[in-house]
Amino acid sequence: MLQRRTIIANPTGLHARPAALFAQKAATAGSTITIARDGEAPIDAASILSVMSLGLAHGDTVMLEADESAAAVLDALVELLETNLDAVPA
Repeated sequence: MLQRRTIIANPTGLHARPAALFAQKAATAGSTITIARDGEAPIDAASILSVMSLGLAHGDTVMLEADESAAAVLDALVELLETNLDAVPA
């Protein structure tokens, strides 16, 4: 299993639009990717409702985990979380 720890960079956290972009990318992995706030149970990163239920805010630290076949998608998800998604055009 691969793991990546990162910090939420979006100034308004993962509200609906950033969470949707994140979940859509996670769904392209072909295998399960999970996301978890430190100390909490991991959830399916491809589920927008689950991602939004985490209530992730700017500066929160999260752990992403996936099997090795999803390494490229995992890296892309880290890049998304480290980006101001409110500044990215829809």
